[in-house]
Amino acid sequence: MRTLAAAVIAILAATAPSIGGQTPQPQKRPLFRGNTQVVSVDVIVRDGSGKAVRGLKATDFEVTEDGKPQDITSFAFEEISEQPKRVATVDLLAAAETRLAEDAKRGQPAAAAQSAPPEAMTSNQLAGRRLIILLFDISSMQPEDVQRAVDSATKYVNEKMSPADMVAVATVSSMLEVLTDFTADRAKVDAALATLGYKEGTATPPPAADTVATDEQTAADESTASEDTAALDMFNNDVRLRALKALAETLAPIEQKKSILYFSAGMQRSGEDNQVELRSAINAAVRAHVAIYPVDTRGLQAIVPGGDATQASGRGTAMFSGRGVSQQFSQLSASQDTLASLASDTGGKAFMDSNDFDAAFARVQRDMSAYYLLGYNSANTAKDGRFRRIRVRLKTPAPGARVEARQGYYGDRDFAHTANTDRETQLEEMLFSAVSATDLPVLVNAGFFRLAADRYYVPISMAVPGSAVPVPAEKDKDKIALDVLGIVQDEQGRPVGRIRQTMKLPPGSVGTLTAKQILYQSAVTLPPGRFSLKVVVRENTSGLMGSFEAPVVVPELKQAPLKVSSVVLSTQVQAAKDKSDNPLIRDGEQLVPNLTHVVGKDQRMFFYYEVYDPAATESAPDVRTSLAFYRGKVKVFETPVVERTAIDEPSRKAARFKLEVPAGAIPPGLYTCQINIIDSVAGKFAFPRLVFLLR
Repeated sequence: MRTLAAAVIAILAATAPSIGGQTPQPQKRPLFRGNTQVVSVDVIVRDGSGKAVRGLKATDFEVTEDGKPQDITSFAFEEISEQPKRVATVDLLAAAETRLAEDAKRGQPAAAAQSAPPEAMTSNQLAGRRLIILLFDISSMQPEDVQRAVDSATKYVNEKMSPADMVAVATVSSMLEVLTDFTADRAKVDAALATLGYKEGTATPPPAADTVATDEQTAADESTASEDTAALDMFNNDVRLRALKALAETLAPIEQKKSILYFSAGMQRSGEDNQVELRSAINAAVRAHVAIYPVDTRGLQAIVPGGDATQASGRGTAMFSGRGVSQQFSQLSASQDTLASLASDTGGKAFMDSNDFDAAFARVQRDMSAYYLLGYNSANTAKDGRFRRIRVRLKTPAPGARVEARQGYYGDRDFAHTANTDRETQLEEMLFSAVSATDLPVLVNAGFFRLAADRYYVPISMAVPGSAVPVPAEKDKDKIALDVLGIVQDEQGRPVGRIRQTMKLPPGSVGTLTAKQILYQSAVTLPPGRFSLKVVVRENTSGLMGSFEAPVVVPELKQAPLKVSSVVLSTQVQAAKDKSDNPLIRDGEQLVPNLTHVVGKDQRMFFYYEVYDPAATESAPDVRTSLAFYRGKVKVFETPVVERTAIDEPSRKAARFKLEVPAGAIPPGLYTCQINIIDSVAGKFAFPRLVFLLR
């Protein structure tokens, strides 16, 4: 296993034009920086029957951080009175909603506003109140899932919402929308819920033939070309996690426990999800005393061998061998894993595989009814970003008593005061940190192409929106540089590939940077197996850093009926020196992968893939392929069949296919491209797919 030489393939690649012909200017935004010296922990003590224990004092508790005893400097017991003083409505969440919208326009990740809350929102005035956010992830739910969640929330508001409860209602799809801020007025909450329902579910089944063209044409026309981060987040869960993070950071100044009831139909893993975003959202919630209670709105689900009436019948031997059922279980479990992590790591509880959501509301009310708030001054002032483990115990515990408290938090990192000699160390530490910086949006993608039976070429592509790079001072305008550090590890955590590159942008590129992307490509050679890839990027003028982590699976093609490489979508071709190992370079041209899968109507689309070891008669294979473009279940366009009767790469026994389709040949919309591949001699076939948005 070896690391191939890194290559900067496209420092500046043009994207779609900006809105109104104007180039948006990036702005320096405030960043959330928690004070790790003052740490507060909310603690629930329960007796053997599960009831909250009252009457304890600070001297009854023992707190340690990384095994070192800490002196408790603040102590309070919070108990919710069901007849609190009247506070009708407070505006807390507008800052999170506004910040997410502004950051999307600038191509930057979400962050909460840093201004202190107004006087009407101080902790003292909200003491004795339960602050509960009902967050509906409508982008993941079918219409019936939304209705089921809304019905349960409406029932809680009408029957169980107490005078002490202050409830906010929000939705998240492509962005965060606050339907009503915190209010104790049942009528306002009920009115906000009434705006949701069947019509709000966006994870709908494929549209019918008579509506698909109109609906998706409208969606494509309303898309804006300058939202680089929206393009990066088009096919992953980052936008949802950033919304949770922004809500938590907005609520951080309120020194009491808060809860988010997160209604979702699971987070399907697309293979392009940034795992750092999950840890970042969890850490923000932990710091802000926000417990997340995910509710799987799909309810109790039964795995039907071979599938149910919502899908076509299974084919092949999978349904008879049990492999098909195993895959169904794996898909369901994978969609619930992230929900379970959000709950367990923030002190909440996940409610899954149940059609009765009442227990979720009851649990939230119970957990927020009585708890202790402990504070201490941490002696660890190092801003190293490491995890600090907290343990809270009773000095003299009663029989059956148990203590519920968060397990710890991640410390901050400081770049501004880092000496030049230490900056390489900072990159290394960020690379191996569980919670890395996400201030600079980064997207990374990897593919696989067979070199030999046990060796695969894995191209690694990275993109950073140019609009997210701060404009430097006049004297530094031609000194913009990005440091890139990456590592590929096997399942045992051993490094099998490494990336290290400093990319210097061409002089004079500042003026056009906001409408472009910074692209970088490297590669490693790997055997079949499962690996993890993490890349850290730092802009060396401002010190902004971003990171991306994702699994990389190199399949064992020996077991595949038809051996096919990954499929690369490209909209850009550039001159390059021939490189024998790189399948994307041929005849002096190199395909630049389109990481966002967002295509402009005036661009050309290139689809590249390879077929290995095709069967042959009289030394001549017969491999046929075509591309079919679907919107929902409606086939909109199909290319002519391309037939290959010769091996293009004898050393790799590969038949190469590079199909070009003008984007203008099909109307704008969200497409699934099915690659039809048939080995006519062997009678075998494969149908890999990819999704892209045509604007």
